[in-house]
Amino acid sequence: MLNKLFTALESSYDEMVAIRRYLHQHPELSFQEYNTAKYIQSFYEKLQIEVKGNVGGNGVVAKIHGKKPGKTVALRADFDALPIQDEKDVPYKSLVPGVMHACGHDGHTATLLVLAKTLNDFKEELEGTYVFIHQHAEEYAPGGAISMIEDGCLEGVDVIFGTHLWASEPTGTIQYRTGPIMAAADRFEIDIQGKGGHGAQPHKTQDAIVIASQLVLNLQQIVSRRVNPIDSAVVTVGSFTAQNAFNIIADKAQLIGTVRTFNDDVRQFIEDEMDRIISGTCAMTGSSYHFSYERGYPAVVNHANETAFLAACAEQVAEVINIEETEPQMGGEDFAYYLQYVPGTFFFTGAKPTSSEIGYPHHHPKFDIDEKAMLIAAKTLGVAAVNVHRNEE
Repeated sequence: MLNKLFTALESSYDEMVAIRRYLHQHPELSFQEYNTAKYIQSFYEKLQIEVKGNVGGNGVVAKIHGKKPGKTVALRADFDALPIQDEKDVPYKSLVPGVMHACGHDGHTATLLVLAKTLNDFKEELEGTYVFIHQHAEEYAPGGAISMIEDGCLEGVDVIFGTHLWASEPTGTIQYRTGPIMAAADRFEIDIQGKGGHGAQPHKTQDAIVIASQLVLNLQQIVSRRVNPIDSAVVTVGSFTAQNAFNIIADKAQLIGTVRTFNDDVRQFIEDEMDRIISGTCAMTGSSYHFSYERGYPAVVNHANETAFLAACAEQVAEVINIEETEPQMGGEDFAYYLQYVPGTFFFTGAKPTSSEIGYPHHHPKFDIDEKAMLIAAKTLGVAAVNVHRNEE
């Protein structure tokens, strides 16, 4: 069965590339992926595969029922793009100004569509049911996963697998990890209200820029001096805004940033410590503040049995030359929600472009992937989907 599956996927590789490049040229932002969702749904309808649109928003879910009884396995791909201008010089460059697939979601979608088409050709030989979850809005919290789950995309599902094409690692690499593999990703905003004035009379003001600058430094002490070094955490101020003329002392300043953690207790501790530090700093300077902390995706925590099973499946793919357990990544992913409901695992498929010694990182204007990685991802997911019926505790 696997040899036939691999041969069929190889025969459909050109179609996979064509789908990926079409999607790359026609990206849509999170929660606005109307045409992409229609494209995905139409793909399944033409194949007469059971499909449902508008799942939890713009999500699409397709199902293939094997002739033989067995488990229900779900495979997930996301399909939203980012608000980034595509700066690559390639024929499939984004045609939408200021929007591009800078994280590989176009490749994820092409991979899953062709894998579904291929599995459908063998449904008379398949066991169980195969659920193909095409998720919208992974890039922007609250994300599409939770709304799709609430709308029933995991009903009856026994196990779920997902992968991310990982442009930082060479093609032929599969990275897995038991337990936490990606971090909880939270967002915060701090608005400082001081007292502005003339730049020549600082003694009559409460300088919001100086206060905010103190906060940037004070917040760094949370990770360096308050969090146990054994626990990984990040507090990053990514935006500092205080616009005024050159001779005016600012009355307002705003800090925006992110917190990344793996442990829920550490997550709560950092939120509490931030509030305490902001309150103390502003009290010392006589200023006021507004602090908002928005919890994003939880940490992606892989299940042990399914992760070991996936690693074993990857060994059956000839193009996979390196299978390794990776360090946890501080990036966030709302695949985390699926794993809170059903057993499964999320892994990385190396996709570093061969034309670049370094490769551009995810979310970069020149981001690209080695498209051969899609075939590796399809084969690895395919092995897992077909063999999951024999994976017992």
